[in-house]
Amino acid sequence: MASALAHRGPDASGVWADEAIGIALAHRRLSVLELSTAGDQPMTSACGRFLIVFNGEIYNHLELRRELEESVTWRGHSDTETLLAAVAAWGLETALKRFVGMFAFALWDRRQRTLTLARDRIGEKPLYYGVQGDAFLFGSELKALRAHPEFHGEIDRDALTLFLRHGYVPAPYSIYKGIHKLLPGTYLRIAAGQGLSSRSVGNPTVYWSAREVAEVGTREIFRGTKAEAERELARLLMQSTAGQMIADVPLGAFLSGGVDSSTVVALMQTQSTRPVKTFTIGFHEKAYNEAEHAHAVAAHLGTEHTELYVTAEQTMAVIPRLPALFDEPFADPSQIPTFLVSELARQHVTVSLSGDGGDELFGGYNRYLWATRIWRRAGWLPSSMRGAIAAVMTELPPSAWSAVFSSFARFLPSGWRYADSGDKLHKLAEVLTVRTPEDIYKGLVSHWRQPTTVVVGGSEPSTVVSDTSRWPDLPEFTDRMMYLDLVSYLPDDILAKVDRAAMGVSLETRVPMLDHRVIDFAWRLPSSMKIEKTMGKWLLRQVLYRHVPRELIERPKTGFGLPLDDWLRGPLRGWAESLLDERRMVQEGFLNPAPIRTKWAEHLAGRRNWAPHLWIILMFQAWLLASGI
Repeated sequence: MASALAHRGPDASGVWADEAIGIALAHRRLSVLELSTAGDQPMTSACGRFLIVFNGEIYNHLELRRELEESVTWRGHSDTETLLAAVAAWGLETALKRFVGMFAFALWDRRQRTLTLARDRIGEKPLYYGVQGDAFLFGSELKALRAHPEFHGEIDRDALTLFLRHGYVPAPYSIYKGIHKLLPGTYLRIAAGQGLSSRSVGNPTVYWSAREVAEVGTREIFRGTKAEAERELARLLMQSTAGQMIADVPLGAFLSGGVDSSTVVALMQTQSTRPVKTFTIGFHEKAYNEAEHAHAVAAHLGTEHTELYVTAEQTMAVIPRLPALFDEPFADPSQIPTFLVSELARQHVTVSLSGDGGDELFGGYNRYLWATRIWRRAGWLPSSMRGAIAAVMTELPPSAWSAVFSSFARFLPSGWRYADSGDKLHKLAEVLTVRTPEDIYKGLVSHWRQPTTVVVGGSEPSTVVSDTSRWPDLPEFTDRMMYLDLVSYLPDDILAKVDRAAMGVSLETRVPMLDHRVIDFAWRLPSSMKIEKTMGKWLLRQVLYRHVPRELIERPKTGFGLPLDDWLRGPLRGWAESLLDERRMVQEGFLNPAPIRTKWAEHLAGRRNWAPHLWIILMFQAWLLASGI
């Protein structure tokens, strides 16, 4: 099982087992802090009571050490040793609440004969678990669980319906029946000797609640001036970035030239005595290339910048590696450039900081602007009239609308300029007839709208997006969207993508925006400090403009995209046709080929850009083929 995760930890390995009890812990180590054997795992606490296998970093471990040093004789200076000492001194839950970091760990308590699995607050590090046969299995990736002889791996058709809707399998589900993702901000404890079944394992305990943070924050709103808010955010981000720059190995950062990554790099450079190493992937297709913007920011900040322009052939060469890399079906196309920039960075550093989290915390996604405007301006109209408007909007194909918007782009304010404007207009038409503003959000984050008609024998289980009883009490629609993104799209798509892509090449990534103290403050900010008119991330931009001129940053949001629509009609057509073969899908028995083949035909004819929908199907089919099921 540990060997299956060698890419996550190429530097050392270790196994501990107690055959009498029937428990084993295994670890693969990527050495980042304490490079000597004093940091090897599984590690036993100084008191001998606890053993741990731990993936991640505790950024404030030196501060915690100073509190603990009178009662502990340290063997080294690893954060793993600090984690164990904190649990031994303060108890598990108190220690968890005091940790500033990203982590997933398994902790064996010899005295109580209990095993505890725990995951960080926001879900930066993955942790799967479940009962298979007579064994309780857990690990950072599914491939570790699949290596166990008791693993039987039956595909969960209900989870597959969720995958078709979202492009990822949301926690706590996984693609396999009986295997779960531990939810962020929770821990799960089981006792040796208890009967093993999915039911007997029980439910995780919450030690940090994003819902509570959001509700408290909006009740205890920040009352200071914009200037005071800017200073406080700058202080918190500086503190977070400084903590995450601690490493005993080379460290750098991803840089796209956008607001989030530029802010992180600017704060790193402010606190570094030498040029920060920054990395960017460039594309020859101008519409998808951000390397020029990143180069300009890097030049202004004086970083040691490395960029690599990749061809379409180099990019597409990654596709056969995706099933093994992501381990379960995953269909965010930016998984490919994320892997490429991780591969580039790993040639120079072992740790790379990223700017993820800024959109969810500070109102950066276009949907926060679109959805609110749609409901404010059209929600009062009768549904029949909204349906008529939607029909008019879909009279022209997306390509024609994109051409129209392109012709008038110079006359539009920057907040109205979007890449793929025609497809966004068609998506807007699809959500015009909804009943509530939340239905607009669900429509905007859905790909296949009726996935149960595509998955044979599948039904759609509830998630935090669909179950309103799990939503916080937040007065503003924009806040509700940001919350849902924070607890679903961010951990299950964005953070999962970065973790698998980077750890696939043995690169550790860190995310300063997701320090829980930054999250707490972000929820206390009034909406006007996040979104001002047509500009998202307003306050975050003010922090950035202390270091980078706004003219290097101000441009329409593009994302980390690829010309998948053209590739599927061109060089990827043969590969896609093989995976979308009707007889093949019937024989496999998971997907109803009729709606899929309809979209494929429309896409090939150029009538619609169905690339996002088709990519989801293709990623499942490619994963299914690779898994040998």
